[in-house]
Amino acid sequence: MNAGDIKAYARERGADLCGIAPAERFAALPPERSPLSIAPDCRSVIVLGRRILRGALRGVEEGTNFNGTYGTFGHQWLEDNFLARTTYDVTCWLETKGIEAVPLFSYFEEGMIKGVSVAPGKPAPNIIVDFEFAAQAAGLAEMGLGDFPLTAEYGPRQRFALILIDEAVENPDSTKKKSICSDCGACVKACPLGAISLEKKRRVGVPGSEMDVATVDYSVCKSCPNGARMAPGRGTKPDRCAAACVRACVVQLEKAGKCSNSFEHPFRKRKPWALDALRRPVDVDAIGVGCDKKH
Repeated sequence: MNAGDIKAYARERGADLCGIAPAERFAALPPERSPLSIAPDCRSVIVLGRRILRGALRGVEEGTNFNGTYGTFGHQWLEDNFLARTTYDVTCWLETKGIEAVPLFSYFEEGMIKGVSVAPGKPAPNIIVDFEFAAQAAGLAEMGLGDFPLTAEYGPRQRFALILIDEAVENPDSTKKKSICSDCGACVKACPLGAISLEKKRRVGVPGSEMDVATVDYSVCKSCPNGARMAPGRGTKPDRCAAACVRACVVQLEKAGKCSNSFEHPFRKRKPWALDALRRPVDVDAIGVGCDKKH
């Protein structure tokens, strides 16, 4: 099967992003994060993405609507309905061609319930595949300094899903190398709780294309009142796609012209708000959070 055919159908079914990686690129992952633990005969990993609407972040950016719009069009419904339907449709299409295809959500592993190994040497269920690694392996994303994936199309504004197939794909994508994040540190400065540290960076990613990311204290993040979000059934690692750190990244990438999905007016139009851990207003100038001038 050719990569171009898969991508064309995926886009027809609503995917904004589609990349494909050969299974060999996942050999470095530990068994508890590897797609090969779920599908040992996997030959290729398809990574699908759908955008988080920039408008879904507007209520959080203004501090006036956190769950209704973002929770629906930016987080849970986007994953559980819109992206899930795209993934299901592509999987059905692959099955009609006689290809076994295993669809997977892109959840974080932290805090997810683990069972008991069914046999010696088997990793404990449930295996949660490292979707950030997969997005880089499939040529879609790099890891930004703030420890979140970035694409050339939407920056940090997308959700991913995976499909494991038992067939090699012609013309898979090249591994994504660093080209979007400039290590500006806007994400670090934007965190009112000081949860992101540059003192001890980590190396992450596909071997040969690793990237440095900041260390994030997710025990602090999960109580962040600045747009971070916990959701049922998604473990203990918070979703930060609407948090102050990621929204600051959106601002910086737009200023730098790094995202092909561009807009007539800037995302940040007013002085941003911020709350401390006790939900008290914080002077954003004191923590270095900037804003664009009004258009």
